[in-house]
Amino acid sequence: MIKKYIEFKNIGKTYGDSFTAVSDFNLSIGKGEFVTLLGPSGCGKTTILKMMGGFETISEGTISVNGYIINDLPPNKRVTSTVFQDYALFPNLTVYKNIMFGLKSFRVNLPKEEIKQDVKRLERYKRI
Repeated sequence: MIKKYIEFKNIGKTYGDSFTAVSDFNLSIGKGEFVTLLGPSGCGKTTILKMMGGFETISEGTISVNGYIINDLPPNKRVTSTVFQDYALFPNLTVYKNIMFGLKSFRVNLPKEEIKQDVKRLERYKRI
């Protein structure tokens, strides 16, 4: 069993008194796991990432990293980084090459066969 490294517990985000962007979101991620949030536009993916990065306040719940609650930490004190969706991909590269670019930039040393298998799973979700 993989130890929980990042944990979202009962996360909620409400704007004003009426609009709920995220409700009761729960997710545990083990150290070294590669996770992708998939869903339709407006389902809360970006809001979750902004809360993780400290760019958006959390209305309810907790986010912890390695057992420490980070809800009130400023973005520069968190052990996270953010890639904004508008400029995250290079349109001239394939899905595989886009992912490899990020992994090489961070000097992640994973077996190439493992990366190929993960990318093939992701490619099933691309829209043509």
